[in-house]
Amino acid sequence: MRSSYPSGTPSRSNSLSRRGFTATAAASAAALTTAATAPATAAASPSGDLLRAPSAGDTLAHRSLEVARALLLRGPDGEDLVPSYLQALVGGGLPRSATTPKKVLVVGAGPAGLVAAMLLRRAGHTVTLLEANGNRVGGRIKTFRTGGHERAAQPFTDPRQYAEAGAMRIPGSHPLVMALLDHLGVERQKFRLVDEHADGTPAQQTWIHVNGLRVRRADYARDPRQVNRSFGVPRSLWDVPSATILNTALDPVRDEFSQRGPDGRRTNKSAEETIDGWARVVERYGDFSMRRFLSEAAKLDDATIDLVGCLEDITSRLPLSFLHSFLDAALISPQTAFWELRGGTAALPDALLKEVRPCVRFDRRVTRIEYWDPRRPHTDTPHVRATGPHVWVDTVSEGREGAPVREQFTADLALVTVPFSGLRHIQVAPLMSYGKRRAVTELHYDSATKVVLEFSRRWWELTEADWKRELDTIAPGLYDAYRKGRAPGDGSLLGRHGSVTGDRLSESQRTYYAAYRSSTRDQPGAVASLGGGSVSDNPNRFTFNPSHTVPGSPGGVVLASYTWADDAMRWDAFDDDARYPHALSGLQDIYGQRIEVFYTGAGRTQSWARDPYAYGEASVLLPGQHTELFHDIATPEGPLHFAGDHTSLKPAWIEGAVESAVRAALEIHAAR
Repeated sequence: MRSSYPSGTPSRSNSLSRRGFTATAAASAAALTTAATAPATAAASPSGDLLRAPSAGDTLAHRSLEVARALLLRGPDGEDLVPSYLQALVGGGLPRSATTPKKVLVVGAGPAGLVAAMLLRRAGHTVTLLEANGNRVGGRIKTFRTGGHERAAQPFTDPRQYAEAGAMRIPGSHPLVMALLDHLGVERQKFRLVDEHADGTPAQQTWIHVNGLRVRRADYARDPRQVNRSFGVPRSLWDVPSATILNTALDPVRDEFSQRGPDGRRTNKSAEETIDGWARVVERYGDFSMRRFLSEAAKLDDATIDLVGCLEDITSRLPLSFLHSFLDAALISPQTAFWELRGGTAALPDALLKEVRPCVRFDRRVTRIEYWDPRRPHTDTPHVRATGPHVWVDTVSEGREGAPVREQFTADLALVTVPFSGLRHIQVAPLMSYGKRRAVTELHYDSATKVVLEFSRRWWELTEADWKRELDTIAPGLYDAYRKGRAPGDGSLLGRHGSVTGDRLSESQRTYYAAYRSSTRDQPGAVASLGGGSVSDNPNRFTFNPSHTVPGSPGGVVLASYTWADDAMRWDAFDDDARYPHALSGLQDIYGQRIEVFYTGAGRTQSWARDPYAYGEASVLLPGQHTELFHDIATPEGPLHFAGDHTSLKPAWIEGAVESAVRAALEIHAAR
C-alpha cells in the first residue's frame, strides 16, 4: 500500500514551515489589500517580481517527495533517469529535437559548465563558455602540479609530484562521472581511504590522536575503551567504537528506505518504497541539524556526541543539516570503493577542455546579465528585446595583460553554473523570481581548507628498520635520539636527510619552524602502510597519505591538514606561507618529530572560502533548506538556466555537477 506521498493526511505533512507560513501570510495580506482594485491576473510587484503564493500542493509532504526524487534521480512518475542521462552523456548524445539550433552562453567553466558545453556543442548548438579565471578551468577541481592546461609554475621540489587542492576521490557508486571518465579515456586508480598493506589487505596502522592519547586505528577498533573514556562517555559505550555508535544511531533512518540482508549488507527496498521512504526521512528530519538528531532522535549525551563528532569527522558540521551529514555518512565509509585519477583530478577538466576549447573565453568575469522574459516588464533591460537576443551579458577582464577590458555577449539562452555565493555579486535584470533570489541569498556555503607538505621520502611506508637505516645516514645514533626524545629541537634537523636539496629551506626558515615545532617528544611507531590517514583533535584534524607512488619519484606529498567549516576558518587567519610550519607541527604531533628530516620546505594550501572564483567549498545546507530552497535552486528563469553541484542533491561531488549539466543541457536542447 502506498504511503501518504503525495496526498497525505492533515498533519505536519501538510503544514507549511515557518518560512512557508510567513510567505503565505504575506501573500494573503497582499491579496486582501488589493482585492478591490487588482485585475484577476497574477500580481506583479513594482519591480516586476511575481508574487509567489504557495500552490495547493505546496506542502511539506510534496516538497519532501520532490527532494527524494531529485536525490534518487527519479522523474515525476518515479522513473529512473540515470539510463537517459547516460545516453545523453556517453551514448548517442542529446535526443533528436525539432527545435532549431540555439546560441547559448555558458557562464563558468567548472565541471558542470564544461560538460554542458560539450553536450550542447555535439548537438549542434553554438556555445560560448565564459570563464573568469585567466588560465584554468575545472572550478573546485584543482591539482597542484607542474604544467597542465593551466601551465602552472612548479609547486614542489620534485616536478613529478602533485597534490589535490580540491576534489580528490570519486565514489565508484557515482554512475555518471564514472561513465564520463571511461568515455573520455581518463585513467583512474584506487583511492585508499583506509591504509593498506602492500598486498591490499587493511592495515589500519595510522593514528587516532585525541585527548593526549595516540592509538592506532586497528587497536581502537579492537579496544576503544581508553579513548572513549577520555571523552567521558557512559559506561555502556566504553567498548563500542565511534563508527558503531554512529551507525546504530542512523540505522532507524536507513530502515525507512533500505533493509539489511542475512549478510548484514543493506539493499534498497522496491523503487516505490525507496522513494517514499526517503520522502519520509526528508519530511521528518529536514529541519534537524546533525547535533539535534544525535541528541533528540538518537538520545546520545553530549560526551558521546563529542566522541562521534571528533572521530567520525562531523564536529564542524554538527550545526548544519542532518540530511547532508547523513548522506555523507552513508557514502564515506570503509565499505565504499573510491577512485583517484592518475596524474591528479585535473585530468578530467584537461580532457573536457579538449572537447570545448574553441568556445572557451578565459579572463571574462560576468558582471551583469539581462534577459527577456514575457512574464516580466523590461524597463531596465535595454539590451534585449522580444524579437532579438534574449540574453545579454557584460564581462570584464581582470587586467592580466594591461588595462581591464569590457566585452559583451548575446545569446538565445544562458546557462549559469557559478555558485550562488558568486551569483550574488552579478547584477541580474529584471529581478528573478522571489524564490530564486531567496535561494541565491540564503543558500549556505561551507569553508574548506587544505594544507599539503612535500617530503623527499615516503616515510609513511617505512618500517622501523627503514627508519633506523635512513636516520643513521644523517648522524650515527640519531634513530635512538628521536626514540628517546633527545633529538635537537632547534630546527637544525629540518630537511637534513641527504635526499633533500635544501633549495626551499633557509636558516631563517629553520628558526621559524623550530619556534612552532611540536612540543611532543615521544616517537610513535612506524606506519609502514599505503594510503589512509589519521584523525586528531589538534588544528590539523584530518590527514591523508598518498595512496600510490608517483612514477620515478622517491618522495610524496602529504595532505597534512584537511578541515571544514569553523576548523577551516581558523586556518584562514594565517597567510599561506605561515600555514606550513603550523601544519608540520600538527603532523609531528601525530607521527613524531622525526618526519622533519624529510621535509623539503615545499608546501601548498587552498582555502576555498578565500578563492575569488569559488566563494566557498560547496553548498552545505542548513537545517530546513532542502525543503525551503531546493525547488527554486534549479528552476529556470525565462531563458536563464542553472547548473552546478549546488543545483543537485550531491553538493561537493563531481557527480552532482555532471548530473546538473546533463539536466540543464536537456532543458536547453528542448527549449522553444
